[in-house]
Amino acid sequence: MKSAAASAPFAPFSGPFAISTLSAPGEARWPGLVTPDGRVLDLRTALDEPALTTLALLERWDEELPRLHNLARDPVGHWRPLADLAVHAPVEPRQIFQSGANYRQHVIDLGVAHRAPDDPRSAEEARAEIAAVMDKRAIEDLPYVFMGLPTSISGPYDDVVLPSWAEKPDWELELAAVISRPTYRITVEEALEHVAGYTIANDLTDRATVFRRDMPPIGTDWLRSKNAPGFTPLGPWIVPADSIADPSDLRVTLKLNGETMQDESTEDMVFDVARIISYISQSARLLPGDLVLTGSPAGNGIHWGRLLRDGDVMDGSVTGLGAQRTRCVTEEAR
Repeated sequence: MKSAAASAPFAPFSGPFAISTLSAPGEARWPGLVTPDGRVLDLRTALDEPALTTLALLERWDEELPRLHNLARDPVGHWRPLADLAVHAPVEPRQIFQSGANYRQHVIDLGVAHRAPDDPRSAEEARAEIAAVMDKRAIEDLPYVFMGLPTSISGPYDDVVLPSWAEKPDWELELAAVISRPTYRITVEEALEHVAGYTIANDLTDRATVFRRDMPPIGTDWLRSKNAPGFTPLGPWIVPADSIADPSDLRVTLKLNGETMQDESTEDMVFDVARIISYISQSARLLPGDLVLTGSPAGNGIHWGRLLRDGDVMDGSVTGLGAQRTRCVTEEAR
């Protein structure tokens, strides 16, 4: 897939280092330790493991984290300039857990936008009813989570190919947690101990195929609407959890062709990161390297009446996690 890395500015991140997946021309991909000033250490060499992958590093994250901090402080290591390297999605997850309807204002906006043509409610009445539903969900402690496909992952600077069948492709920038250890039936209080770090995900959605028109009682069709190849740009970095003071106090911002469309704090989440992870773990076993997407705030294209089209450029950032830039191309324009 074509890369827009050359036009993507380097955006610093919180803490002394982040983890990335990189490559140079003609090389296989490898895990790198990146510093906020744009230097990179090849972890295969630094840890004396020629076959090391980012996923393998995450599988023993608790053991390796102190060594990574020491490497970041080493001024005489074999450092390389990031500008000479291609940046890929920071991890290839085995599982992707996606939290939907998790930002209060976002859900209210979508509910109003998706009203049936014969809905007798005014926009104000619909907003009030949906707000009451959100408040009830928070009290009952029932996040809404579904699964995504690893094949939807693409890099933070890769072009996003809009499928010919996608009539209403939309953006959904999100905070994503990266799991560090096997996680099953844990409490909310334990949940953040199972997070290696955080990254940025843009969970693209075709609004036209979210709901099954042939069988409305079935409800949502996340397979088709969210899992086209490359529909989840990820990265650029995994920033260690110990460098993010509070994941419930981060700014999620997406600009379309330079115009701000999403700009909201993670404080607007109905269920925070810990509650989502704990909830998932009651039914499923999370594995190191798995992604937990935490939902997208208000400001999607369906709200603005402006969906994605050929040539659009999306710039996404989350406080302390750097930034990604992706360009949209149609299948015909590739």
